[in-house]
Amino acid sequence: MSFSTFSSSLTIFMFLFFFLILPSSNSLLNSLSINATLRRQPRKLTVNYYAKTCPKVEILVGSVTSQMFKDAPASGPATIRLFFHDCFVEGCDGSILISSKPGSKELAEKDAEDNKDLAKEAFEGINKAKAVVESKCPGVVSCADILAIATRDFVHLVGGPYYQVKKGRWDGKISKASRVHQNLPQSNSTVDQLLKIFSSKGLTPEDLVVLSGAHTIGFAHCKQFVNRLYDYKGTKKPDPYMDPRLLKALKLSCPQFGGNVDIVAPFDVTTPFSFDNAYYGNLEAKLGLLASDQALSLDPRTKSFVQDLANDKHNFFQAFAAAMEKMGNIGVKRGRKHGEFRKDCTMHM
Repeated sequence: MSFSTFSSSLTIFMFLFFFLILPSSNSLLNSLSINATLRRQPRKLTVNYYAKTCPKVEILVGSVTSQMFKDAPASGPATIRLFFHDCFVEGCDGSILISSKPGSKELAEKDAEDNKDLAKEAFEGINKAKAVVESKCPGVVSCADILAIATRDFVHLVGGPYYQVKKGRWDGKISKASRVHQNLPQSNSTVDQLLKIFSSKGLTPEDLVVLSGAHTIGFAHCKQFVNRLYDYKGTKKPDPYMDPRLLKALKLSCPQFGGNVDIVAPFDVTTPFSFDNAYYGNLEAKLGLLASDQALSLDPRTKSFVQDLANDKHNFFQAFAAAMEKMGNIGVKRGRKHGEFRKDCTMHM
């Protein structure tokens, strides 16, 4: 699975081509030891983390996300993808938002090859939301939490489930492009590779399939699936697990060589602008765009999850909300040793 881009530069609607996706002293010592251990453990994220310091943080962020969605609908799937890419590299700590320092030998995550297609609308939206929040609650709310809130907002704005966002993340102090590639799924990843990456983040095979459902919206560039059209796994033939109608439609705009690099196709060819469970039905019908997505419906370790989610939209929404909360806990930073509260999301303190 690759968390691919929604490009506003040139959007093609492929689906139009074929169909309209207290005790003794010893006990006391033990008690003190346990208490000391508990103090060293980071506090859990909570929904009301900013109840006293910035009680209107969600309203403030929401004022930006709602306007961004009206002005640039691409900001929706783009921000959801941005959150995925942030959480899978260094954890959900806003490290994806850091800009590389001019002249630095080490580029920041944002400038890694795997992140070059991340839409500018996503970064712009988070920076705008941060500015609004800073104007009312200076130095209080982390960029990492703003990104998590904004992602939830956009999921809901595009028709997906509304869920509570637990907060209390600190912004990370490390952002290195060299740590990106090995931590992100690729568009041609095998199920073995996907399961390994997700497991390393504390996520299950079911989480993999549920979170892949984010591909119910958004688009991918031709380079991410062109090999399926012409030379699948070095066979010099198309992927046999792609519906011939979809194959024909994609070939019209994505030649094997020399195509327009800005052309994109929807992940969900049936309902590309609706957050629903059609993505899973598409996989069952060989209408998956990416090889990594289509593989989920073929592997016995993930196939049953695809089938269940294809049959129950309500179940998908509940599972997606739960999986997003779980993903939002990956690698959370707390304390000044590992974290900070940036005033500008693009710069370390």
